[in-house]
Amino acid sequence: MKPSILRRAVLAGAIATSSMIGITAATPAHAQFGGIVYDPTNYAQNVLTAARSLQQINNQIQQIQNQATSLINEARNLATLPFSSLQQLQQQVQRTQQLLGEAQRIAYDVQSVQQVFDGRYKGAALTGTHAQMVANANARWEDSVGAFEDALRVQAGVVGNIDGARTTMDGLVSSSQSATGALQAAQAGNQLLALQSQQLADLTAAVAAQGRAQALQSARQAAEEAEGRERFRRFMGN
Repeated sequence: MKPSILRRAVLAGAIATSSMIGITAATPAHAQFGGIVYDPTNYAQNVLTAARSLQQINNQIQQIQNQATSLINEARNLATLPFSSLQQLQQQVQRTQQLLGEAQRIAYDVQSVQQVFDGRYKGAALTGTHAQMVANANARWEDSVGAFEDALRVQAGVVGNIDGARTTMDGLVSSSQSATGALQAAQAGNQLLALQSQQLADLTAAVAAQGRAQALQSARQAAEEAEGRERFRRFMGN
């Protein structure tokens, strides 16, 4: 009887001990330091929450940096070119126009050309009195001399603009290469086109002045031939 009762008591104690161990393992571990209770599970959750918050802050910082970079690029694209050659190009064109406007005797005007030719190069101007024919011949000679002088002056002005065009081109090329945005590059390109337009205007002026001189010279020669025939006719008639 006593051994059986003892075995039952030992078995009951083992079962109770096992139950207490299971309960202890299921309950989170706690530690107490100076009155502060340390909970590992709560601590791990706090660390995880802090890490997620830090990641969100990093993402927001990156977004702000991207927006700042975008604004800087937009500002560069909207920045104007610090170099402008417009005034210099306009001055060169105005000098060439001034030279053309100073044309001697026969201006670059359709009505003026028509009046001069009617008065000195054809019609009654070639069949008037001897004194009139001599006066018209002298006027035509002065027209030709003045036209060739005008052509030389225009050509000298065009050549004088070459150095200014070279300086302008160097500045524009340097500005375009150092352009920080699309607007600056476009403005540099537009100014290069303006420089080409100015050079074409100078070339047109030089060709026009030279053509004017040659045209007056040819007209003078034709008028002299007509006058020669008229003098011969009068001589034969006399």
